[in-house]
Amino acid sequence: MDIFKLFYNHDQRLDKLAERNGSKSEQEAESSLQDFMNPTPTFSKFYLTGTVLEEEKFGLNQLNKYDQLLSKLDGTFKDQFVYSPSGICASLSEGVNRMSVGSVLIISGEKIKEQEFDFDQLEIDDDSNVGHRKDEIRELLLDNHRVLYKEKAKNGFDLHLFSKENIYPELFHPLQKLVDDSFRFFSINSKRMRSERHFYFETWTLDDPPHGAEEVFRDTVLRSIK
Repeated sequence: MDIFKLFYNHDQRLDKLAERNGSKSEQEAESSLQDFMNPTPTFSKFYLTGTVLEEEKFGLNQLNKYDQLLSKLDGTFKDQFVYSPSGICASLSEGVNRMSVGSVLIISGEKIKEQEFDFDQLEIDDDSNVGHRKDEIRELLLDNHRVLYKEKAKNGFDLHLFSKENIYPELFHPLQKLVDDSFRFFSINSKRMRSERHFYFETWTLDDPPHGAEEVFRDTVLRSIK
């Protein structure tokens, strides 16, 4: 059985992605005050992962419906341009399947020159505790691009999406159509799932998930997600 999990985290302040600096110049301090007086831009994060329960395989690409799932994502981003370090991809699924773990795709509504993106600065930094390079992500989100990481999982990989807009409904509705007796879908508020034990709740409390995780059925009606 496939257990698909869609983690979401909305209304995060974009300025939290900026690098902290304790010695700001006077001009920077003035800018910070102006930013305080204006509404703060926010962004959303989505983490897509899965488990093949009987075999205890962990990773989105381990799911039996992985190809169908990617096809649904292709539909979600069909009107977008997908940029990789090697050029424009024909589809999101093509980009995901040819990129290496730790690499990134940029999804945009604009056709622009790929060389405008510095992919080397966006790669996950495995040699330190930095992880995602937040300043670079922040700048892309401010320019209305989306950033998709291919994250390492126990037995394969997961997908991690950053978006200035809350595109939860655009992900939810197509993926809901995959639900059947062999594919169970859980929508999960990341703010309420803080531990590794909670992340892998399907291994110990599948039919009574912890607070913050809700199972999605074929007839589930989407309500406002915060």
